[in-house]
Amino acid sequence: MTATAMPEEPPALAGELISAAAIRQRVAELAQQVRADYEGGDLLLVGVLKAAVTFMVDLARELALPLEMDFMAVSSYGPGTESSGIVRIIKDLDVSIEGRHVLVVEDIVDTGATLRYLLRTLQARRPASLRVCTLLNKRKARKVEVALAYVGFEIPDCFVVGYGLDYEEQYRNMPHLALLADDTQPAE
Repeated sequence: MTATAMPEEPPALAGELISAAAIRQRVAELAQQVRADYEGGDLLLVGVLKAAVTFMVDLARELALPLEMDFMAVSSYGPGTESSGIVRIIKDLDVSIEGRHVLVVEDIVDTGATLRYLLRTLQARRPASLRVCTLLNKRKARKVEVALAYVGFEIPDCFVVGYGLDYEEQYRNMPHLALLADDTQPAE
């Protein structure tokens, strides 16, 4: 009989950073801003898999606009909490964005490198407009400037999980955002 390796325990959480109620309220506010800007337009939401799914679905429900949704998977992370700096498209869009109003829906913008790569890739496909809506903005970690049209929350330079964001695929299903216990000292 072969011994099976037990899955490693995910790191403990340090506590709640942003409550589920605060997230719901802010998503409704962002949807109101987006709705006002895109009323009568041909809006395509492009979600960045996997972490942005929860945010994008909640945002779309609040928009009350005719829209389409599509997804891309882009990665610059290996195992752990640090970006590798190498961006790869793992899954591309299924629809053409030429002449469309595109709103990229992101979970978090930190260094900006992955988002810059994604925006350059999408801009080359000649959309009518291209904007970004992010739930979280980690300005202190920024290495590359990117334009953000809609920002949910400004957060410190720390590793956040919950509401779609993960640590090695754990914690995505939490309705709130939390810090990992070993990341309780955010950089100032």
